[in-house]
Amino acid sequence: MRLPIVHHPAFDARFDAKHRFPMSKFSRLAEILVEDRLVGANGFAVPDPAPEGWLCLAHSRTYVEAVLAAAVPRATERAIGFPVDERVALRSRTATGGTVLAARLALRHGLACNTAGGSHHASRTGGAGFSVFNDVAVAASVLLAEGEVGRVLVFDCDVHQGDGTALIFAGTPRVFTLSIHAAKNYPDVKPPSDLDIALPDGTGDADYLAVLRDALERGFAEARPDLVFFNAGVDPHAADRLGRLALSDEGLAERDRRVIGFFRERNVPVAGVIGGGYSTDIEVLSRRHTILHRVATEFV
Repeated sequence: MRLPIVHHPAFDARFDAKHRFPMSKFSRLAEILVEDRLVGANGFAVPDPAPEGWLCLAHSRTYVEAVLAAAVPRATERAIGFPVDERVALRSRTATGGTVLAARLALRHGLACNTAGGSHHASRTGGAGFSVFNDVAVAASVLLAEGEVGRVLVFDCDVHQGDGTALIFAGTPRVFTLSIHAAKNYPDVKPPSDLDIALPDGTGDADYLAVLRDALERGFAEARPDLVFFNAGVDPHAADRLGRLALSDEGLAERDRRVIGFFRERNVPVAGVIGGGYSTDIEVLSRRHTILHRVATEFV
């Protein structure tokens, strides 16, 4: 079996190359996966855009309707970091549909990965931090509502705390939110996840992996999940523009290997999303994001 990988051309909303958000990485990431033959003969699994009903499971109807109409208030657009036009709205719906599809494929095959996703700063009432819709929160809510899973663990290794996810699932016993992040990074106000592990600036591979071991054990014991959403953000890398940690490519690969391996050894399905990663060198950044998919192929 080949690793199921989800992609859609709409993941790339075609921003100007000088924009702070490196939108073109989504297209280049997919190209690299094809070039390096990590995609099977049948190609990518292609998602449909998430329908309004799905989005409203994790976001207010007022906010969802504003996004779909490309009528998001300016203050919210400033919090997100870019205007929400029709192309961005489609991109956000499609990336969310991609995470739902990756989750369904993970339940079927044990493991699947999106080539987008991890927009964890969007809360119920609005977007923030380059996040329009919280794709993982929507996907978890869809699967719970449909009875496909009973309990979910969100295992978030992006360098920024998953504040939107924490807010959406606060007081929701069937979803356990876990975030390993840089203590002094965005967001300034960090609403509590079920388990937050805040790391000091400059944390490198060895110290990070030591913390990861305990986080895996605690998260599994407390969540007892039927499905894990793994946010494999590469912004903990030492060279990341918006990170404050100091992992290497090898450290990121070992992180992903330990997370995926831990849950697959326990027969828990894993849906991987790529999370954050920021660099002006799109080639290097896109290849760094493929670490998730390369490591995941070791487990299929």
